[in-house]
Amino acid sequence: MADAPELIPTRNSLLSRLKDWSDQESWEEFFNTYWRLLYGVAIKAGLTDQEAQEVVQETVITVARRIREFKYDPATCSFKTWLLNLTRWRIIDQLRKRRPEPAQPHAHSADATSRTPTIERIPDPGSVDLEAVWDAEWEQHLFQAAVARIKKRVSPEQYQMFDLAVTRKWPPARIARELGVSLGRVYLAKHRIAVLLRKEIKKLQKQAEQGRFSVPQPKAQKAC
Repeated sequence: MADAPELIPTRNSLLSRLKDWSDQESWEEFFNTYWRLLYGVAIKAGLTDQEAQEVVQETVITVARRIREFKYDPATCSFKTWLLNLTRWRIIDQLRKRRPEPAQPHAHSADATSRTPTIERIPDPGSVDLEAVWDAEWEQHLFQAAVARIKKRVSPEQYQMFDLAVTRKWPPARIARELGVSLGRVYLAKHRIAVLLRKEIKKLQKQAEQGRFSVPQPKAQKAC
């Protein structure tokens, strides 16, 4: 999964802020797995690009500080729910940082009456069903994360055949003709990658629900 250019500064800044935790590679893997989910939910909650990037950074920082506190209990608290709650508070933090526009006493009266009051133009976090948004984004982003990992484990040709068959819905015969390969190779690539993807998605789901990650845990400290 290629990084979106606009999130590269966010990742670099975030990793520098996590320098007190030794395993940068694990934190980078965590970031690459979840930033699209956090960013997408923040945008759908009404934040700007810059605000959404702040939510990504602050949420991952909070996970780093509080991961020791997380205890998996499928009946009451999955990692998915825990991460949603952290993200919700970071979104609310960004909304609270917004300032009303300065008053313009000499503005034309018609102008003044036609404009919506600033406070009404600020999104209300309560007006967005974050749980519904989160659930809608969750599976999609786990799928994307799984695809990114599998893509590194198969040849470009195999992935291209799978992508054409599954994403673009090309008939196998057309793929074989366009790429100059046998029909059997197309079916084999599609089947092999589909199996790998299912396994990787299950692995990610299990890790996500239980909060089992390779990210290093800091020494005990007060929760933020």
